[in-house]
This record gives sequence, structure tokens and C-alpha cells, in this order.
Amino acid sequence: MTNSLRDILFAGIFSVAVVGIGQVAVQAANQADRPQTFCNPLDLAYRFQLNTPSRREAADPTLVRFNGEYWLFASKSGGYWHSSDMIHWQLVKPTGLPLEDYAPTVAVVNGRMIFTAFGTPAIFGTDDPLKGIWSKTADLNGYPDPAIFVDDDGRVYLYFGCSSNGGIQVVELDPQHEFKVIKGPVTCFLADYAHHGWEVAGEENRGSPNADGSKQMAPWVEGAWMTRHAGTYYLQYSAPGTQFKVYADGVYTATNPMGPFTYASYSPFSHKPTGFIGGAGHSSTVEDSDDNYWHITTMTISVRDMFERRLGLFPAGFTTDGQMFCNTYLGDYPQFVPGVLKKPAENNSPGWMLLSYDKPATASSALEQFPIKNAFDEDIRTWWSAASGKQGEWLQVDLGKPCRIDAMQINFADQGMTNLDRMANDSYRYYVQVSDDGEHWKSCLDRSDNRRDSPHDYIQMNEPVTARYVRLVNVHMPGDGLFAISGFRIFGNGLGKAPAPVKEVEVVRDISDPRQAHVSWKSAQGADFYIIRYGPACDRLWNNYQVYKNNHYDINSLNAGTTYYFCVDAVNDCGNTRGTKVFLAK
Repeated sequence: MTNSLRDILFAGIFSVAVVGIGQVAVQAANQADRPQTFCNPLDLAYRFQLNTPSRREAADPTLVRFNGEYWLFASKSGGYWHSSDMIHWQLVKPTGLPLEDYAPTVAVVNGRMIFTAFGTPAIFGTDDPLKGIWSKTADLNGYPDPAIFVDDDGRVYLYFGCSSNGGIQVVELDPQHEFKVIKGPVTCFLADYAHHGWEVAGEENRGSPNADGSKQMAPWVEGAWMTRHAGTYYLQYSAPGTQFKVYADGVYTATNPMGPFTYASYSPFSHKPTGFIGGAGHSSTVEDSDDNYWHITTMTISVRDMFERRLGLFPAGFTTDGQMFCNTYLGDYPQFVPGVLKKPAENNSPGWMLLSYDKPATASSALEQFPIKNAFDEDIRTWWSAASGKQGEWLQVDLGKPCRIDAMQINFADQGMTNLDRMANDSYRYYVQVSDDGEHWKSCLDRSDNRRDSPHDYIQMNEPVTARYVRLVNVHMPGDGLFAISGFRIFGNGLGKAPAPVKEVEVVRDISDPRQAHVSWKSAQGADFYIIRYGPACDRLWNNYQVYKNNHYDINSLNAGTTYYFCVDAVNDCGNTRGTKVFLAK
């Protein structure tokens, strides 16, 4: 793609930053070759774990650049991936690594890649991760949730911590003498949920129920990662727990890699508590070949097991005065792949809206406890299941009007699967049809011969398709699974008007507990749902909550002592209309 096209796309999106990015961005995207997009959660061949119940998992990702490629390590994956573009990944099954240890961390030291993981009493190294032959380099204390950081001067630090109401510590290692500890451990910081609302445990940061009926308020602090930018050290960490949709990353800063560290009051900087899939914690931050930052995170399902998780990728960056941020706005909608836009962290959306949310649907069959509506409720934790996995089971949605379809994401729920480990020579196979009247159908997408394990299959159409009805038809389900879908998500444009702006917003901060605020607003004409944006300044409203079927919401993730500004956007299948008025909550 030429730089001029990137400039056109970038300018097209931002020219309508206030009143509906959707339509203009889509027009810009259609004026040239369609740049590639992706959609969270990332469509990796997530491994089924080796113990029951059968469920997939990948989490705690470390993403690094080495030898001109990107290398992705994630817990319980039975290997690691490499890619030239951060989107298309090839699995490497190495030898010599403790792959069943959680929280792998990787760094490049003196031209070699080194590896350790949670509790692993050793460091391993390789010159060629593509060949996948690793060997033990040095003994090491077994650190919980380690993160290796190599400073610009070649000095090596290891940050660690994984405990309830705990903190993050650091040691300096000597790369010239078998990575022995030179200094430390030094405590960088401790949990402070009394002042940091987002650290409070529970799905809504109000506590997690204990077996005795009490509530656990303290967070599980873990997931350290260090980034140096413009002379400042950004020590990232996650809380309150990997099983919660509010799982997020905060940050402390320092001018020295061992501190002292100061809490960044804009934390959490990586936060995705709502939407189709939530969670944006225990992450790593990498700078790409275009000098843009990306934040790869742990996202949660946590239905079959609390560790049932996926990975998400979001553009990130730093303001000129040093605030770290991560753009999770509609972060599970399509966005451009790395390399398309010059500044993806500001807005990485092609403007394609969700057409299938809460729309009428029918199916060939349905189990009572897994109704059809679950495939369209924007919640990966619920799903529709057919009565069988046989060829010919189908799921159909009525978009309500002719719509332009640009992409779709088909999320398989693995209902009834008993698989352990990776699927061998098996995959989901299906096809998609479209219709104007629900009676006469034509092929839109054919995956009948698919051989790739794609649990979150995302397809960008070569050319937009206009239709009202869309049908997904099963050809083959792997293993003994039923044909089950947690999200049949269709993206494009409803070919109508974006919603009216939200004009009347009220924000009431809790005097007795400033970590909490109640936000309410008057409904906007044409809105399907709303997005509350907020932050420490009018032009830094990067944190957000998506609100469905209500015009009010309780936010419990604020920092005591921090002033916040709020705004509410209206969204439908034709665009999102940014709120034009910002409200202060001291």
C-alpha cells in the first residue's frame, strides 16, 4: 500500500471524529484496494488443554521482534508462533523448553533469544527460534510471572509477582555471568485497591463472591511488563484477576529501571470490560517496524474453566507528555492490520459496524439451554447450539433490511467437544449464503474444504456484498462437537443514518467512594447501544464501557483523587456518532 493511500484513509477517518466515523471511513476504504483488516479475538489455533473439561486456552502473551519477524509466546500453547505481520501466524513446536509452565517471557540478549516462565528454575536460549532447538543457558531462581527486560545499555532486569493483594518486584541479572542476580529483589509497588477502583476484584470491580458468602475485594496482581520510551520506564501490571472481563493493565513510571516508581493516575491504560469479549490484561507491548506500538493482551471467556482465555491485539502509544494509552474502542470490531495506517493508535477502524446484533434469527435446531439468540447477543460467554454436529445444520439471521456486508466473524463454541491437545487433520467446514428475500440464496463464502483450525474465523470480503438475510450452513464439525456458535458477527453498513448524538449526560461521582460514578443520559434517536468514554482530560477519553439496552451505567474503576471527564457516544449499524459535550466529574 502506498503512503498516499494510508494518508487518505487516515484523513478520511479523522475528518469525522465527532459525528459518525462509520460512513466516511468506509467510503475511503472502498475507493482503493481494500486494505486488510483483522478482528479480536485473534484467530489462532488455540490448543485444547490436556485435562478436562475440554476447553481451549492461550494467555499471558509475550510478543517480541527478532530477526525481522514477530514471535508470540503464550501460556499452555504447546509451542509458539512467528509472523511477518502480526496477523498470520505459523506454529513452531520446539524442543528443550518447559512449555507447560505458565507465563512465558522472552527477550533478545546479545543477539540470542532467551526464555523462562513461571517458576522455571532456568533460562533457555536459541540462535534460531524457527528451528525451535533450545538449550539451557543458566540456572535461575523460579520467579512467578517473570518478565525479562533488556535496557538500551544491555543491562538485564527481571520483573516478577503473582499474588493476592501483592505487588511487583525486580532483580537485575548479569548476562555476562550466567544471569546471576546482581541487585535486588526490590519491591516496585504493592496493590492499592482502596484507591484504585479498577484493582478491586469481581466482574464489576465490586468484589468476587467467596464460598462463605463474603466478598473478596483484593486483586490478584501479576503480569509485569516493562517498556522504555523517551527515557521513561513504564512498568505495566495486571489486576484484578484473569477470569474477570474487567481484567486490565495499569502502569507505574520511573526514570530508572529499578525505581522508585510512581503510579500513573490514568491507569488502567489497557481496559476492555465490555463488548463481545472482555479483558485486556497480562499483556506485552511491542514496537513494530513502522515505529508504532501494539499491546497484545489476555481476553477472557472463563466459562468451562477460569483459565479459558484468548488473545487480543490493540494499537497503543504515548502522548507527547508521556501518557501511555491503548486504544480498545470497539476493539472487537474489525480494524486495520499493522502497517496500513501511519498512526493506528489514534483510530484503527475501517468504519465497519456490526449488522447482526440482536437481530431476528432462525436455525435448523437448537438445544433448549443454548437458544438461537445467544449467537447474536454480543457475548462470547453464551452460545447457540444445534442438536447435532451433522452436515446441513444451519443458522440464519435477518438483518432487517438490505445491508452492505464487508466482513464476518464466525466464533465456534466447541459445544460437546472432548478434544485434548491440538486437533490433528481436522477443522470446521462450512459455507455462508445470502439472500434478498429469505427464499432465494446465493453463495457468499465457501469453507467446505477448509483444513485450518479457525475457532474465531474472520473473513474480509473481497468485494462488499449487499443482502438482508445471511445463513451459515455446517459441512463438518471436528471431533464429536455440536454445531455451536457464540457469535455469528456480520460487519459492514446498514445503508441508513448514523444515530443522533447523545446530548444530555449526567455524571454523579460517589462522595463516600470516589472510585465509583453513576453515568446516565437521555436516549438518542436511532441508537442500538452506547459507549461511555472517559479519562483524565477532555482529549484523553481512552477508557470506555459499551452499554446495551440501558441509558445508565455504574462505573467502579476510577482512581480516588483523579478528576475525570465523561462523554457518551451513540452507535448503530450505520455508524457511531461521537458525543460533542464532555462532562466533568471531580
